[in-house]
Amino acid sequence: MVPTKLYVLFLFWILGFIFFWKIPFLKRVKCPNETLCKLSIIIPARNEERTLVHLLSSISQQTLKPYEVIVVDDQSEDATAEVARKAGCMVVTSMDLPEGWTGKPWACWQGAHKATGDLLLFLDADTFLEREGLAKLVSTYLEKGGLLSVQPFHKMERRYERLSAIFNIITMAGMNVFTPLGTKLKPMGAFGPCMICSREDYFVVGGHEKARGEVLESLAIGKEFLKMNREVHCYGGKEAISFRMYPDGLWTLVEGFSKGFGTGAKAVSLGSLLMIVAWVFGGVGVTRQLIQSVILGNMTDFVGWFMLDVLYIFQIHWMLLRIGNFGFSTALLFPIPLLFFVMVFITSILRIFLIRKVRWKGREVKTGGTL
Repeated sequence: MVPTKLYVLFLFWILGFIFFWKIPFLKRVKCPNETLCKLSIIIPARNEERTLVHLLSSISQQTLKPYEVIVVDDQSEDATAEVARKAGCMVVTSMDLPEGWTGKPWACWQGAHKATGDLLLFLDADTFLEREGLAKLVSTYLEKGGLLSVQPFHKMERRYERLSAIFNIITMAGMNVFTPLGTKLKPMGAFGPCMICSREDYFVVGGHEKARGEVLESLAIGKEFLKMNREVHCYGGKEAISFRMYPDGLWTLVEGFSKGFGTGAKAVSLGSLLMIVAWVFGGVGVTRQLIQSVILGNMTDFVGWFMLDVLYIFQIHWMLLRIGNFGFSTALLFPIPLLFFVMVFITSILRIFLIRKVRWKGREVKTGGTL
């Protein structure tokens, strides 16, 4: 007899297709106004001399040229400002952090005030543009309007970076727009690494000032756009914009995700949150039951759990193909990044809602989180 648990966890597995069904990608759309728009690229940067080189090089190789590139040097202790000046960027030295502000919103806010372009493109320093990436961003924005946000394609080089697999999936799934219902559901916010909007809309909505104290400022900005009846569009960055997150070792990966993932979970809609939790629970449960059936020598149960384990492997591989170069081995060994996710998520909850502060880029940030 097939265990009832197997049926339940199979249903949990199906949920993965609901919250992560289809991801739209940027495409080059013929637009006569594309070359007429003055595009200001704003890059907040704190101790980013290594990653900034890659981003600025990718910008210089684009067929669509920006009107200006502004790098806001957020009191870096390395050669961030020098790298930006050598690349011909306008360098804005950030003023001291005001009370109630976190670093990135403050840097972006200053950069936006210095910008003179019609369109504002905010890029994290660890991103880089693929061939024709800038043209795809601008033409898609001109077609859609509002706020266009993109989660970059994750490119990794070292094995430990693949531990971020489940974080990548849930970051995108939690936005509530990649379900079979598509754009019929409003997004929960925007993706932070890449956002583009008109200068006019940015200041009418309130821009980064509306998210001045937020750890995940893009969620708050996206919500402000929606409140002001501006549409928010969320896309995947494959073949347009990529990033390499936390290349400086395992601890930076832990620190990076734990600084805000608990806050992100709080912002997710209840329906999406329940589906994601059930799906994660299903993956952990399948692994547990598979190991237990081996230990007990119950071959009947083992076959059922093994088949469900295989279904999880191929589903996760299908998910990851669209969001990063994780490779099949990451999906094959999915219990490892899954358990890593659970541990870091618990750490994030403790830091944000109990300790109420996180540390990032050498700064201690108060979260003010409440359970």
